[in-house]
Amino acid sequence: MLTMAEALKQSEKRFAAGDIVKGVVIEVRPREVLVDIGYKSEGVIPRAEFEDLPDLKAGDEVDVLVEKLEDREGMVVLSREKAEFRKNWARILQICSEGGIIEGKVKSIVKGGLIVNVGVEAFLPASQVDITPPKNLQAFVGNTYQFKVVKINQERQNIVLSRRELIEQERAERRAKLLSDLTPGDIRRGTVKNLTDFGAFIDLNGIDGLLHITDMSWGRIGHPSEVLKVGQEIDVVVLDINKERERVSLGLKQKTQNPWESIEQKYPVGMKVKGKVVNLVPYGAFVELEPGIEGLVHVTELSWTKRIAKPSDVLKPDQEIEAVVLGINREEQKISLGIRQLETNPWDNAEIKYPKGTRVKGKIRNLTSYGAFLELEEGLDGMIHVSDMSWTRKINHPSELLKKGDEVEAVVLEVDKLNQRISLGMKQLTEDPWDHIDKFYKVGDLVTGKVTKLASFGAFIGLQHEIDGLVHISQVSEERVDKIKNVLQVGQEVSARVIKIDRSERRIGLSIKAATYSDEQLKEEQKLLDALKPGEDLVALQHAFDAAEENRSE
Repeated sequence: MLTMAEALKQSEKRFAAGDIVKGVVIEVRPREVLVDIGYKSEGVIPRAEFEDLPDLKAGDEVDVLVEKLEDREGMVVLSREKAEFRKNWARILQICSEGGIIEGKVKSIVKGGLIVNVGVEAFLPASQVDITPPKNLQAFVGNTYQFKVVKINQERQNIVLSRRELIEQERAERRAKLLSDLTPGDIRRGTVKNLTDFGAFIDLNGIDGLLHITDMSWGRIGHPSEVLKVGQEIDVVVLDINKERERVSLGLKQKTQNPWESIEQKYPVGMKVKGKVVNLVPYGAFVELEPGIEGLVHVTELSWTKRIAKPSDVLKPDQEIEAVVLGINREEQKISLGIRQLETNPWDNAEIKYPKGTRVKGKIRNLTSYGAFLELEEGLDGMIHVSDMSWTRKINHPSELLKKGDEVEAVVLEVDKLNQRISLGMKQLTEDPWDHIDKFYKVGDLVTGKVTKLASFGAFIGLQHEIDGLVHISQVSEERVDKIKNVLQVGQEVSARVIKIDRSERRIGLSIKAATYSDEQLKEEQKLLDALKPGEDLVALQHAFDAAEENRSE
């Protein structure tokens, strides 16, 4: 029989610090567990080291590591956690070299990532948790996942894991399988992953496909967000597959028949249609007739008579309108529409309603440098050119006779249906006084009138019958006149003698100084006038008016 000393000595030989031995649970307390390993004293192990054994009870057998044979109180110091760590570390090194796969449970959050229990504690960097680093790491705590071992440091006894690499590998395998399974024309379910200006990326459960904006609808789309939103599930058609570059082109509109295929039958030329204004541009308005079908109303097709600068002057977005189909180009997917065709073109009857010679009356709607526009009816104007305002006076600008809003009479001179123009004349309301000029004026007649305009070369005198005569500066006085404004003023009434009448050139020459001449003196003056060079012709009224630069009031 062994003595006590011999038993103790044998006991000391059987156990050594660092050994992993089997022990029996003697008692489970709230914060600690008593374990007997057959040594002279029991060991006390924190209850937290048995978290994975919630049903632990007395009599259960567990592996523990001997840390010390005796502490200050003579108790053996044991650790189940370190025993498990050493066993698991050996197991991990044996079955899971770098690159191996292991399962573990996320234990807690630490700086830069997560702690994962894979039998031992391992580190999972935040960047390796998922394909995109998660914003909330707490959502992973307590969950069990598969991990890839990316680094093992035996000296420090730490392990670095990656869940992201497994996900990427799994996605790559799914992507390869999907690429081999996909066929153009397939309809696949996908989720909208991202929206861009040019389209949307659709996740087909392993591979992303591009749904271009032009393949979303047969109609006009300004931005993909008008049709789709991120996270939305949709069915798409596979249009094209590039296996080398792993690119898939998708379509949404291809799920329905192209409405343009039977467009001529559905919208024949001349048909009245209804639609909604979807876009206004400087040159016209786009009108949606149905989803995928739009027509263009060109700005020139908005009105027969009104000159519309831009469509937004008469139309607004989302306005419901009627129009007439003018033309169809199926290849270019274009429909030409017209709004003015809903009404009778007033120019169709203009020649009948306003034949040449018809007297008309209306208000002056607008003045330009070359004439005045007279409103004949709503949207239909005639133009009175400055040359058709007076038989006798040269009108430089219509404002000399007319102002906007004046009601005047005129005569229709011509109707140009093709160019949509009606020419009017005011002077044609009366006879041309030059046709009967001999009845009004003869050479030698003494006339009176008022100065209407001054020029460097003379003065214009307003006579009866709206005829102007020209007094050359040499015919104002017997004495030399340097400046006409020194002797005459606009509005001044003068008497003068008619010294020349040129019917073909519509010119009358006057002489103030000859107002008191005898017949003989007039004959002598006439000889001088006839001897003048063409450029010095005293009665070249047309050129004289053109050259009149001086202020009338001077």
